[in-house]
Amino acid sequence: MNTNPDRRIAVVGLGAMGGAMAATLHRAGWQVTGFDPSEAARATSSDAGIATTADLADLAGTPYAVLSLPAASIVESTVPQLLAVPGTVAIVDTTTSEPGTSKRMAALAEEQGAAFLDAPVSGGRDGAATGTLSAFVGATDAALAAAEPVLLALTGGKYSHIGAPGSGNVVKLLNNVLAAANLVSVGEALGVARAYGIDPATAAASISEASGGSKVSATMYPNWVLSGTHDSGFSLGLMARDAALAVEVAAQIGETPALLAAVAGQWQEALAVLGPQADFTEIARTVAPAVTPAGAPNTNAAGTTAVA
Repeated sequence: MNTNPDRRIAVVGLGAMGGAMAATLHRAGWQVTGFDPSEAARATSSDAGIATTADLADLAGTPYAVLSLPAASIVESTVPQLLAVPGTVAIVDTTTSEPGTSKRMAALAEEQGAAFLDAPVSGGRDGAATGTLSAFVGATDAALAAAEPVLLALTGGKYSHIGAPGSGNVVKLLNNVLAAANLVSVGEALGVARAYGIDPATAAASISEASGGSKVSATMYPNWVLSGTHDSGFSLGLMARDAALAVEVAAQIGETPALLAAVAGQWQEALAVLGPQADFTEIARTVAPAVTPAGAPNTNAAGTTAVA
């Protein structure tokens, strides 16, 4: 177990997830400094009592770091800057990244006597805000031990050590593409129920108690789709990216998951219609518009053209 008493930690990326994780660490007694290129994101964290900086270089050599970034390419440009000054103990990357990137960053950190873990998380902004995320960890045993205090603060111990560097990314991508598939299939099923005159909420509740049930039918559709709120906090652009990445990662090792590829295609179609900033639960508007008050894209619930 890591007994390093230094509680200084950098959080790079202060969006919905990173900002919530920074606040959780702050409440847990960590000395947090956050960075984000967005002045608005930094201001939100500052209002929560968190120190921020507009220059990533200020965080070089901080003993611990958490990354919450939008793409693997940004992880790859960020890690060398954090390692530019000696002192880093462990970098925990919660980004839904790519296994090749994580392998390279883990090797780079190890060369400099530091640890790097791919630890993409699940649990959304609520889990980030309460320290109850789950994490898929790819790391050596030594790296995992070095980063344990951070993982415990973010997950309460609810993390799985999947295997070597990069393996956490693989399983997180598979998790997300399965969720993407379920969002489509549940939507289509509830659309059929609606066509038969059955209340979609009743159908979803009944299915959720049976073998076809899932978090998607039990929680996501009732809370965000059937209500028409579509306010999960996770974007359609990110889910479409993750589904495509999962299929790409499979192809890199010669696997051809036909159903998952078809699902990834449906998400790309929805992305083209709804745009990347739409909530990811708005996929229902393209696969089963009758079950959400938001209706089909560019129409209101009554089916008339909506004003942009």
